[in-house]
Amino acid sequence: MSTFLFDSTIFGPVKSRRLGISLGVNLLPNNCKVCNFNCIYCECGWTHANDLSSGLPTRLEVKKFLEIKLKEMAEAGKPIDAITFAGNGEPTIHPEFSQIISDTIAVRNKFFPKAKVAVLSNSMTLGNPEIRVALMKVDYNILKLDSGFDQTIEFINQPKRKITVAEIVANLKLFNGQFTLQTLFVRGEYRGEKVDNTTPEELQRWLEIVDELRPLDVMIYTIARETPVNTLKKVPMDDLNAIAAKVQELGITVQVSG
Repeated sequence: MSTFLFDSTIFGPVKSRRLGISLGVNLLPNNCKVCNFNCIYCECGWTHANDLSSGLPTRLEVKKFLEIKLKEMAEAGKPIDAITFAGNGEPTIHPEFSQIISDTIAVRNKFFPKAKVAVLSNSMTLGNPEIRVALMKVDYNILKLDSGFDQTIEFINQPKRKITVAEIVANLKLFNGQFTLQTLFVRGEYRGEKVDNTTPEELQRWLEIVDELRPLDVMIYTIARETPVNTLKKVPMDDLNAIAAKVQELGITVQVSG
């Protein structure tokens, strides 16, 4: 099925259900996806590129593009609620990610000091202290965990290196609950095998981890656009709401996007 890529370093702003009017930042190339995951549901398609030596915007370019866009919006009287790092892959793999976050906060403070800085990350790089320090500077850390089982992570997310749920959870604990836990629920079939991270066994283990981590809040959602695997299915809103109710029983705020 067809998928899409962000074709610029700065994109939007777009209306985000959680973040309001959000200006996007893509730290990856504009013509291909570069990521340390290869999720079967990714709206950007398959990960074909792993080379970070070329095609990335530099720290100075990101700062310049961001400053131009924010200045333009400020002069036009068009405020934003957030600056969100997302784009064509995992933003934290950019070699200058830490410095770019510091620059972004400074530019934000200059033009829209009330706007929040958000990062959407797949949690793969959280073992890097420099990345953790950078993430702890931003307003919204939205960090992924799609399952409590190693084999499901391997099957759905297809990480580029071996990683365990125990490692991800240990790294998430270093944030002392100051993050949003994000999980995508999906069903269907891939390579002749069943895809479903909403089974009773899956949900029980995932909820145990949610309770253990005690994040600020939880964001659950399902596929919304076309995916590289055409045998995947959206999880119905009724089922997502039922999962959300179990999170709420833990005393944790949850947001559902269908």
